[in-house]
Amino acid sequence: MACYTGAYCCWLIMRIINALEIFVAIQFYDKKAVKKAANLSVNSDLLTKARDLKINLSRTLENALKDELRKIEQAKWKKENLKAIESLNELSEKNGLFSDKYRVF
Repeated sequence: MACYTGAYCCWLIMRIINALEIFVAIQFYDKKAVKKAANLSVNSDLLTKARDLKINLSRTLENALKDELRKIEQAKWKKENLKAIESLNELSEKNGLFSDKYRVF
């Protein structure tokens, strides 16, 4: 079991808060970038049904790519910060949280 000093605890908490702030502020892509044509292969029946329903294919693809990119970036962030998260969890299990006295059950 590791022994944590007050300074280390503060550093660890600030590291995680800083990482979270950066993660929230990340622009995954330039929303103002020009559109570029792309050739894609899509199941013909799926394409016909989407067109019949007047689904905007470009917007749908962009949304799907944005969601996939966000998932990948989140997994990458969690992997990079796993050690700090585990340390903070261990610290809070051992010492409790600063807000424990304010909890209402």
